[in-house]
Amino acid sequence: MREMLNGLDVFVAAVEAGSFAAAAERTHLTRSAVAKTVARLETRLGTRLFHRTTRSQALTEDGQLYYERCQRALEEVRAAQAVLESGRREATGRLRVSVPVLFGRRCVAPVLAALAARHPRLELDLSFSDRPVDLIEDGFDLAIRNAAIGDGAGLMTRTVGLQRMVVCAAPSYLVAHGAPSGLEDFAAHHAVTYGRAGRIRSWQFPFEAGRPLEATPPSRLRFDDLEAIAEAAEAGHGLAWLPCWLIRDRVRAGTLVPVMKNLPQLVFTTYALWPQAPQLPLRVRLALDALVAELPGSAEL
Repeated sequence: MREMLNGLDVFVAAVEAGSFAAAAERTHLTRSAVAKTVARLETRLGTRLFHRTTRSQALTEDGQLYYERCQRALEEVRAAQAVLESGRREATGRLRVSVPVLFGRRCVAPVLAALAARHPRLELDLSFSDRPVDLIEDGFDLAIRNAAIGDGAGLMTRTVGLQRMVVCAAPSYLVAHGAPSGLEDFAAHHAVTYGRAGRIRSWQFPFEAGRPLEATPPSRLRFDDLEAIAEAAEAGHGLAWLPCWLIRDRVRAGTLVPVMKNLPQLVFTTYALWPQAPQLPLRVRLALDALVAELPGSAEL
């Protein structure tokens, strides 16, 4: 039985990753080891599982049939492991998480690193990227996103945090230009704004039900990095519209000052996404609980 199961996970990874090289990265093996594992499996089964060329690979008819059954078998094995884990308090195994770059570094990584410290048998792999990932195809257990999640077919979601946006400026800027009290005052101010691919992200204020009002002061400084925007605002170059978690320490130190406190402030939702499964692994459940407990809430500053 053990020989029959040997290599099934590597074969399934090779199919789902689309190449031996991608499967090697997912399984922490070399490309050569993946190829040899598949070759041994083909020899044992007496059939070819892949049509392979130097540029592509595709399942044979036998390979497709075998993959469908192997996939179901591995799902049953994972479900059985999750059932056993649910009765334990100790998280084990490898947890792969995709996170946004800045928010992940500032807010998510410390929470999950602390979780790993509490569970010595837990392996933590964090991937920092602002681009969407395919959790199933790329082999992630969990993803954290700060925007609408779109089509979540085959995915489960949970709100794990809230991000309140605040207009702020350095004391030196406010001394020189005064503080805006309403959106109509923006025309007399300068801003440091977020811009990417030639487009400026507008500032949003939820005055009424439905879509929020959008307004942005004139800007000469446009960056595609929130940390750079915060630093430029701190240096007195203009107003900035930033999340509370990023400016909290600066506000407490007095280098940035929130303005327009009388106006409603937009709150973004932070989501966790994970592949739907019959049983949620303990390591994923503990990660979700830790993130809900520790990530920023709407009142934080």
